[in-house]
Amino acid sequence: MTSFTPAELGRRIGSGLLSFPVTHFRPSDLAFDESAYRDHIARLSAYETGGLFAAGGTGEFFSLTPGEVEQVVRAAARTAPESTPVLAPAGYGTRTAVEFAAAAERAGADGILLFPPYLTETGQEGLARHVEAVCRATSLGVIVYSRANAVYTADTLARLADSCPNLIGYKDGVGDIDTMTRIYTRLGERLTYIGGLPTAETFALPYLELGVTTYSSAIFNFLPDLALDFHRAVRERRHDTVVKLLGDFVLPYTTIRNRQPGYAVSIVKAGMTVTGHGAGPVRPPLTDLTADEHDELAVLIEGVCGPGAPAAPAAP
Repeated sequence: MTSFTPAELGRRIGSGLLSFPVTHFRPSDLAFDESAYRDHIARLSAYETGGLFAAGGTGEFFSLTPGEVEQVVRAAARTAPESTPVLAPAGYGTRTAVEFAAAAERAGADGILLFPPYLTETGQEGLARHVEAVCRATSLGVIVYSRANAVYTADTLARLADSCPNLIGYKDGVGDIDTMTRIYTRLGERLTYIGGLPTAETFALPYLELGVTTYSSAIFNFLPDLALDFHRAVRERRHDTVVKLLGDFVLPYTTIRNRQPGYAVSIVKAGMTVTGHGAGPVRPPLTDLTADEHDELAVLIEGVCGPGAPAAPAAP
């Protein structure tokens, strides 16, 4: 049973950087490598974060079977400190999303990140019914992920905030300042707002003014100190530090990321390899970085960390 009520979970998530760990696969057969994954969770747990999202977008939710998702979430819940909330994914069609929510509770998760429905387009009424069905099916706090074919308007979120007491958060994967302004103006502190664009660091400073106090950091997987330094600089509005870190690392990193669709995940696994904590390859339909791109990333990491990128400290 979760130790966080939905309201407590919302406050906790908004208090710090969010960890979105990759999912480890064995190179030989692309099977889930639970031992390596749990080592990674333990390593990152030496750092203070607002929450851990298991099997999320960076964790290749889209390539996992339902049984694997539950296995990954359970491994994270059993490994992370009790003080760190673990959130599980739900998605695809409404009935499937409800089943994922039930699996999250079985696995010991504290909350749910609700991904867009699979493939089909839908209007705001359909999206609202989709979210309401998932929220009714679980006692856990639910965060909606607005992106792709599930972009929520301020009116829809206001309706859901009224009808779903356990709706606690809104993760923005669109990057539309006008929409985000309307949502924050309409709902204020009712929800916790999360930056969810690929390499969310690029939007972190302007989004802070719109109530987005945290974001999901894929970079935290392989450069946790840099990721936390960046987040602190954002929260403290140290613009010069943010701009320097953007120029020295984040923007050149996104240049590599933008070369192929799906590289937002692939480049993170490459960063894991460069820093000595390999997580295996990505699963198809994603593709790994080329050898040249891997070397380019290694040079970039060395440029901000010096020879031999730093590893996370040992778990307590």
